Amino acid sequence: MIPYGRQSVDASDIAAVVEVLQSDWLTQGPLIERFEQAIAQRCGAAHGVAVCNATAGLHLACLAAGLGSGDWLWTSPISFVASANCGRYCGASVDFVDIDPRTWTIDVAALALKLEGAARQGRLPKVVVAVAFAGQSADMCSLAGLARRYGFTLIEDAAHAVGARYAGKSVGCGEFADMTVFSFHPVKIITTGEGGMVLTNRGDLGQRLRLLRSHGITRDAGQMSEDSHGAWYYQQLELGFNYRITDLQAALGLSQLARLDDFLARRRALAARYQALLANLPVSLQAPQPQAESAWHLFVVRLQVDRIRRSHREVFDGMRAAGVGVNLHYIPIHLQPYYRELGFKPGDFPQAEGYYAGALSLPMYPGLSEAQQDHVVDSLRGLLT
Repeated sequence: MIPYGRQSVDASDIAAVVEVLQSDWLTQGPLIERFEQAIAQRCGAAHGVAVCNATAGLHLACLAAGLGSGDWLWTSPISFVASANCGRYCGASVDFVDIDPRTWTIDVAALALKLEGAARQGRLPKVVVAVAFAGQSADMCSLAGLARRYGFTLIEDAAHAVGARYAGKSVGCGEFADMTVFSFHPVKIITTGEGGMVLTNRGDLGQRLRLLRSHGITRDAGQMSEDSHGAWYYQQLELGFNYRITDLQAALGLSQLARLDDFLARRRALAARYQALLANLPVSLQAPQPQAESAWHLFVVRLQVDRIRRSHREVFDGMRAAGVGVNLHYIPIHLQPYYRELGFKPGDFPQAEGYYAGALSLPMYPGLSEAQQDHVVDSLRGLLT
């Protein structure tokens, strides 16, 4: 079975982790800060805060933005559920904005219209989470303009987009989003096993993210409410979480980061080859977002269901039967039972639902060979023609 995604781990990655295992620090050691600084420097951000996974990063970013009960978070319905759940963790209400039918990212025109109505009703969102879908940013320039106009915090869920670029700069640089969240899950661009990071240019947000990441505890005398009792002393300033990453993970991440450009080049070559091979098939591809350069975490096709003789389900099952581990990213979040119980229903976001009716994620990872890619496309062709 050819998987839809997988990690690329080599001898240098293994050696980096073994070196940590033989050291004095397995967690809360010096490699974590080195990893944070390396990612922040690569992206041009002032602060990087490593966490145990991107979901934790989204949660902390929302808390750092002051999201809480009585507030609203808006996001795209085409994403993993974490993009919305982070608002619910904070006690906030969640709503969605439909996707652009071409780029499959949040529809800026629909967002602007919804913001106008929300302003009249006094129900503006405190946070908007913009999802960089499949590795490609949304229209971040326009989103940043709307954030300034309406006063919401803009968080980019860039779990798919480590190494991607927008407007000539690295995703995560902080020029457009207040905070950017990366994922280092094994199927992502680089991996730490599990893990994530929040990038920001604001010192106040960086400080709060670090505090909340580790139980709300500080050893900084400047933040304490009374003089220190001694070298052992710490204070819990607020209710935080244990969202820390380990030195083992940071070592793997640093090693992987050294090969990021190679990973990106291979993914982009595979994407270009897919585009050529699929040119005459009844599928639609993700349209490029102006100013965006994708990291190609996923390669998604949308079946033109009115032009094929098999159903979406039959094509999916047929690909699996042919040894191709296709997947589907994503089921619209508002159709999940949890969100239906909150009042969402089919028909609320028709572009997202139409996308779901034909979406198929093809295998995409650096180790995918051209022969395997040919098998993927030949199998799809046999099912569609």
